[in-house]
Amino acid sequence: MIPGGGQPNMQQLLQQAQKMQQDLAAAQQELAEAVVEGSAGGGLVKATVSGAGELQGLVIDPKAVDPEDTETLADLVLAAVRDANGAAQRLQQQKLGPLAQGLGGMPGMPF
Repeated sequence: MIPGGGQPNMQQLLQQAQKMQQDLAAAQQELAEAVVEGSAGGGLVKATVSGAGELQGLVIDPKAVDPEDTETLADLVLAAVRDANGAAQRLQQQKLGPLAQGLGGMPGMPF
């Protein structure tokens, strides 16, 4: 049985939900401002993405450019972008994972 007549403290629940919402918004802002990098071909191609996974930049070393073999360059670009996106996903998990655990089981939450 729950002490106090069986009713949870609604004020306290609302305050906890509001704090979680603020923490989530702060974490999402941090992710939007964060920058992570991925690379391929031993650094010949580097991709930069935001913490939210948005491609921000791409640097291609001239040594990676062979007009006779554009397929390899395309593969390196894809690999670098995937590497950067993997880093962004790990950062998202690090920032949002604890919040998602705190929200677990709350109806209407997207986690």
